[in-house]
Parts: sequence; structure tokens; C-alpha cells
Amino acid sequence: MTTTAAQDTRRLLAWLGAGLLAGGMPVHEVEEDVREAAETLGHVGIEVAASPTGLWIALTSGDAATFEGVDGGVRLDQLAEVTAVHAALTAGTLPPADALGRLAVLRQRPHRYPAYGLPLGIFLIGTGVALVLAPAWTSVLFAAVLSQVIAALMMLSGRTLLVSTLMPFLAAFASAMAAFGAAEIGLIDAPLWTLVPPIAVLLPGALIVTGLTELSAGAMVAGTSRLTYGATQLLLATLGVGAAVAVLGVPLSRINGERPDQLGLWAPLLGLLFIAVGISLLESVPPSLVPALLLTIVATVIAQELGRATDQGPWLGAFLGACAASLVATLVEFVRPQVPRVVAFLPSFWLLVPGSLGLVSVAQIESSPAAGVVAAAEVLAIVAAIALGVLVGAALAHPLRDIARRLSPARRRVVLQFAQRAARRPRKPGPPGGSTP
Repeated sequence: MTTTAAQDTRRLLAWLGAGLLAGGMPVHEVEEDVREAAETLGHVGIEVAASPTGLWIALTSGDAATFEGVDGGVRLDQLAEVTAVHAALTAGTLPPADALGRLAVLRQRPHRYPAYGLPLGIFLIGTGVALVLAPAWTSVLFAAVLSQVIAALMMLSGRTLLVSTLMPFLAAFASAMAAFGAAEIGLIDAPLWTLVPPIAVLLPGALIVTGLTELSAGAMVAGTSRLTYGATQLLLATLGVGAAVAVLGVPLSRINGERPDQLGLWAPLLGLLFIAVGISLLESVPPSLVPALLLTIVATVIAQELGRATDQGPWLGAFLGACAASLVATLVEFVRPQVPRVVAFLPSFWLLVPGSLGLVSVAQIESSPAAGVVAAAEVLAIVAAIALGVLVGAALAHPLRDIARRLSPARRRVVLQFAQRAARRPRKPGPPGGSTP
């Protein structure tokens, strides 16, 4: 292989891995997918080392290496494009040059809903989480109003580095000020639970569980860095709540863990629908894929509730829910190859993770240290159960993924259609990681 050809191959594999990392996939899964693509290209035993912020690629030990950094995340529709490139490469239906061209324009893909995707998506996610987490009309109305404040902060964070850095603190402070202020005049009950739904989309629960999953898989550097970063984000959000309590002089008796539950069984079901549609709007997912996302979310919640119905504690529900998310997402990919497994899995993962519970538990320590510590320990057990469930579900689903890739006629048709689709000419080519080529 010539030097230029080797450079192009390393660049292709590096861009592929960077796109998967930008989508939030665990590093050990990214390394596995990159190795699979490399074997299809005729390179067995490549050297690949991934971290949350980039990866290194060498075609052979001691050979020249390529590093590709990851600068910011990608939307679910962009992640679906990366997984489609990977599927077409491994199926042999997409030439490497065309794959490189598609990855070069990944971040130029326009948002499907540029005008209303963010505000309406945050609105639906916030109200949906309120219907699931704190089912009371006052909590739902509060989430509907405050979600637009959070959406404005998110838009501002994309333009200002300071706001982006302090985003968890600012969002939690704004939501807590409004919640405790409304509670003081008798408009809402349980302000601690009410303030969480509008900022649930910003809480790092998925990040923490992904880090623990990486640690369990042996990716110590990546897992430790994600856990540290996630804990820092959660601490910033907790400091925002504490700052609001200090500014308003809220009595510690109001910082309680009593969860409102004033609506019927229909509320969580409607909340799940809102969350699925909201994620689709926020992440630019095509409407035709919303039923697949909703199916995975519902299956995850059903498994979680079945586990909670036993006397084993909430950890069993978390474990079963994580297993169901992996398995059902794989089955969805088998039936509908247009829905990559990771795209169907991530929304369920975001709903499953206890980021909201973590914020509530840590905030309780100020008013009741004993109760707060017990609640925080329970959240840690739930996080560990989810991580174990993700690993077990992935192991059980691995044979199904192989069958889906090799035997599914529908998948072969979709991969072939993707390979034959004309690539959009890039205005300014660049890798999916966001850095310069």
C-alpha cells in the first residue's frame, strides 16, 4: 500500500471513529466498530485507542499513526449517518472514497427543524419528564414555562463560552429560583422535584452511566474521565440549587424529597410520548423513526416497572430496563434497518439514567444529611445496575446484531440504497470530530 493510500485509510477510520465518539458511544464499542471496518478494508489487527475526546489509528504496530480529535457532539440524525457509513463499509457496498466524502460533510447536515426544533423539543421533553417524574398539574405547568428559559440559555451557550461552561449552574439556579419562589407564595408543592424536569435534559446521568460502563469493560481512562466530568456537572447543578436557596432564604424544611403524585396512570404514558417526540425534534430525527424510538422507550419502562414491582429494590428495575433497552433496540434494527441500534437505544438510555434522582438526592443532603446520603447511595446502586444491565444486554444482543448484519434482506437493501445515494458536495470538507483535517 502506498503512503497516500495508507493516509487515506487512516483518515477514513479516524473520521469514522470520531463521528461515533461525538455521538456519545462508549469507547470500547467505538474501537470494536473501527476494527470491524478496518478488517473489511483488508487491515487485520490495527492499533486503535479511543478516548472521549479523540482517537489514535495505526494500521500496524509501529507504523505511522493518525489522531482525530472530537470537538463537540453530533445529533442523532448525524450519528445515524455515521452508523450507516459503517454498515455500508462493512457490507462492501460503499467505496472508501465515497465514505470519506460522506463523513466530510457530516456536520454540515442541516437541522430538520431549524426554527422550532430546540424550543419545542425542550418543551416536550420538560413536560414529559414532569409527567413521569413529578405528575402534578403545577409541576407540568412549571416545566412548560421554565423549559423555554432553559432553551434560551442553551441557544446562548452556543455563542458564549462562559455561559457554556456554567450552563448546569445557571440552568439549575434559574429553575430553583422560580420553583422555590413559587412555593413560597403557595403556587407549587414539592419544589425540589418540580425544579428538575425543565433541566433534566442537561443532567449528566447518561454520561455517568456510560463512564461506569466503560470502567466495567476495562476502558479505565475513558471511564474515569467521564465519571469525573459527569460528577463535576452534577456538582455545578447542585451548587445552582444551593445558591437559589441561599438567595431566597428558603427554610430547610422546604427542601424535602416528597414526590408529588396527583395524576393517574395515564400521565407517565403521555409523558413517554412527549419525551419521544421531543427528542426527535431536538435531535432532528425523521418523523418516520419516532414509532421505533417510542417502542424502545416503552419496552424499557415496562421492564423497569416489572423489576420495581418485586421486593428487590429499584436496582432490579434499573438492571432489567437497561437489558431491555439493548435487546429491543437490536430487534428494532433487525426489523427496520433504517433505525441504527445506537439511535434507538440512546433515547431510552437518557430516560433510564438517574441524573434527576442524583440531583434530588445530593440536594437533600443540605436539609437532611442522613436521608440525603442514603438516597445518594441508592442512586449509586441504580447507576451500577444500569451499567451492568447495559453490558449484559449488549452481550445478549451481540449475536442478534451479527444476524441482522449478515442475513437481513431489508438491511442489505437499505445499505445498498445508501451506497447508491449521491453524496452532497461539501462546501468546506471537515472531519466529523469537528477539528480541521
